[in-house]
Amino acid sequence: MRHRIGSLALLLFGVLSAGISRAQLYQPGEVLDYRISYRAKLVPNTEMGSARISTSLVTYQGETFYQVVGNGKTLPAFRWFMPVDDTYTIQADMQGKKTRYFESDIREGSYTFRSHYHYDWPAMQVHTRWKSRRMEQESRKTIKLTSGSMDPVSLYFLLRTMDISTLKVNEPHLLEMLLEDTIRRLQYRFLGREEKKIRKMGTFRTLKFACQLGTSEGFTFTDGTEFIIWISDDRNLIPLYIESPIRVGSIQAYISHYEGLKYPLDSKIK
Repeated sequence: MRHRIGSLALLLFGVLSAGISRAQLYQPGEVLDYRISYRAKLVPNTEMGSARISTSLVTYQGETFYQVVGNGKTLPAFRWFMPVDDTYTIQADMQGKKTRYFESDIREGSYTFRSHYHYDWPAMQVHTRWKSRRMEQESRKTIKLTSGSMDPVSLYFLLRTMDISTLKVNEPHLLEMLLEDTIRRLQYRFLGREEKKIRKMGTFRTLKFACQLGTSEGFTFTDGTEFIIWISDDRNLIPLYIESPIRVGSIQAYISHYEGLKYPLDSKIK
């Protein structure tokens, strides 16, 4: 359960990508808040965590970058037995919108993990280093990139530039996501349009997708576990609701607050 809350927060930041039109990838001042809850057959829907994605501008060594910070954590009432506090940060250049730096800081009980990625796009390489609490020394690795290789947060923003008109219902698509020291494959299918009621937020027109993360060994999607995501059917294309099954029950993340959107949230019906 603890690991799945952290993973669901990560899924908010890196889930889909299709046609790439990079005009609106980053909107400084945008903040999206989510609540994370657990539900099972004999357990009522219980809020256990929260997540926030915020976008800003930062200056480093005289150069200005887009910075996106995503944080997922358990609520105070549950931290005594399920402490989770995961933070993901990227910096992207303002011209090409490509990621220059990615960092993760994962704290889940006694487990800690920190990773740093430095992207060298001219050489099509990313230099990674990472360390967990049990490791005596930091590990390092250089990984070859392809044009489709992205960190999780960047994939989250590429979702928001997709050309919806090119999607066909149930047609599978593959993406590459850089996680820890390997490239993982993400498969997704567009399921169609749907009206979705979001707790305390109202009813929205949404685009519905089924997604599945492949094994670390390659393209295999064998465990049958899919998570479902609903995004707003408007120009913002923000994730509104995610549902992920676990061994007993399921975990959901749903939007609870937003500010600084580039466009009106026209998908809201009531």
